[in-house]
Amino acid sequence: MAGLDDKTPIPTGLTLHRKSRVLSIDFDDQSHFSLPFEYLRVYSPSAEVRGHGPGQEVLQQGKRDVDIVELQPVGNYAVRPVFSDGHDSGLYSWDYLHMLGMRHDELWTRYLDELNQAGGTRDPSKVPPPAPKSGCGHGH
Repeated sequence: MAGLDDKTPIPTGLTLHRKSRVLSIDFDDQSHFSLPFEYLRVYSPSAEVRGHGPGQEVLQQGKRDVDIVELQPVGNYAVRPVFSDGHDSGLYSWDYLHMLGMRHDELWTRYLDELNQAGGTRDPSKVPPPAPKSGCGHGH
């Protein structure tokens, strides 16, 4: 997550539209984005979603109906959404939110392609349960 500098657009307005499940953001560079909750959830900047390095990303499934139940400010540089599925560890900096807005079409298409290639689903009722974890993790 990049820090704030004089080039980082700053939000002048954030509005949760719960009925349509969209976060509207106006920035001081005159840009405006309407980001669906599902999009924000599948592109969470948390380690739980992104992993701890390249190739460790975890494809998110079944998030079509996810809601944002709370939007917590984090200093003057980010917000932390609390999602209805319990996910609350992503800190969305202003520059990250701006990037998600600027690259929405590209990133959403990429997500749908990855989901399709993995045989995944956006439908929460069709997501298979997670595989049971084996004892100590050594495969014995």
